[in-house]
Amino acid sequence: SVMIVGKRGYGKSYTLGVMAESLSKPTSIAPVIIDPMGVFTTLAGGDDSADIDAKVINEPEIVASSLEPRSWCELLDLSPESAAGALVWQAATHTDSLSEMHAHIDAADAPQVDKRSADNHLQLAEMWSVFSPDGLDAADLCGPEITVIDISGLDDAPMNAIVRGVAETLYQSRVTESVDRLPWLLIDEAHTFFQGIAAPALETILTRGRAPGVSLVLATQRPSAVPDVGISQSDLLISHRLTSHADLEALQKAQPTYMNSSLTERMPTEPGEAM
Repeated sequence: SVMIVGKRGYGKSYTLGVMAESLSKPTSIAPVIIDPMGVFTTLAGGDDSADIDAKVINEPEIVASSLEPRSWCELLDLSPESAAGALVWQAATHTDSLSEMHAHIDAADAPQVDKRSADNHLQLAEMWSVFSPDGLDAADLCGPEITVIDISGLDDAPMNAIVRGVAETLYQSRVTESVDRLPWLLIDEAHTFFQGIAAPALETILTRGRAPGVSLVLATQRPSAVPDVGISQSDLLISHRLTSHADLEALQKAQPTYMNSSLTERMPTEPGEAM
């Protein structure tokens, strides 16, 4: 995996884009960019992208069953021990879509007030318009071009749901060998997704992605908000300017062999500089 760190405005997204362009050249690799800021849509248009084959998915949707049952409780801010949370958990365990989850809850032998609460929480997820039985699958994500998933118009919860679904789909596609290309998942503002329900899927790729052939590139302005495993498992660490003591300390803690005092004293100071 790769970690790109640095303050806002010092080149992280540019470096991520350069990596994506390079990864798109080998026919054996499928780069997928998670774009929470809407800055990578230009890869698929404009004079600078003439030699780049890229597609942008502006309104991404995932299959509801790509989230684990417990994740649904977290996503909807429901305690799994509550009556409504238990109903949602059971529905997610036995069904594959939101409509089926509603039907399962309505047919459950439970008090009407609990079923109504569970249904109301599911309706919140429906309002996000990110779940569909025809949501993104491995074939959509692992084509010959760069796939840019634009989630810039979404709030944190649906953003995390999309990233969780995409990460799970890519990982499982290689575990089952349903796709030939090796997926590289590139995520901008990665700290946002290590603080939500996307985190378990990303940590799975970090710790177990090598064997099936799934790679991760994380760009963040807040390495201190990324779990230690996100930094310690990085084969390549690219740093733009960092000034926060907490962020520098996070790098030193996770990569003590490389982030010694003499190195941190030579950290980049200008936009575009990287080490």
